[in-house]
Amino acid sequence: MTTMQSNARAAYTQNAVGTASPATLLVMLFDRLVLDCERGLRALLGRDHAEANTQYIHAQAIVSHLQGTLDPEGWTGGPELMALYGYLQRRLIQANVSHEQRAGREVVALSRHLRDTWKRAAELVARGA
Repeated sequence: MTTMQSNARAAYTQNAVGTASPATLLVMLFDRLVLDCERGLRALLGRDHAEANTQYIHAQAIVSHLQGTLDPEGWTGGPELMALYGYLQRRLIQANVSHEQRAGREVVALSRHLRDTWKRAAELVARGA
């Protein structure tokens, strides 16, 4: 990728993030979480532990952000969602530290499920339902 292409991509991303609704930003964050988990698993399966570590550390940072911005007492289901984020965090650590493929597969499935759920919720909000 050339510098000009890289700069154009960065400008596009910055504009997309800067103009996105909170619901869209949340879905974008989950899209990245899924991507990191998929990349981490692929690296883990290929025995590229350094790359798996990079991906899983970034995924953990995203989950930490989600945990830090969630007000579990602010709505029904909040404590359960916080517990789910905690479980995802622990499984990410297991996949990374223990190179546990089952944990890697589980974080991919769980992150996809969470992303798809938030995506449906964002679509409902956008339609005013």
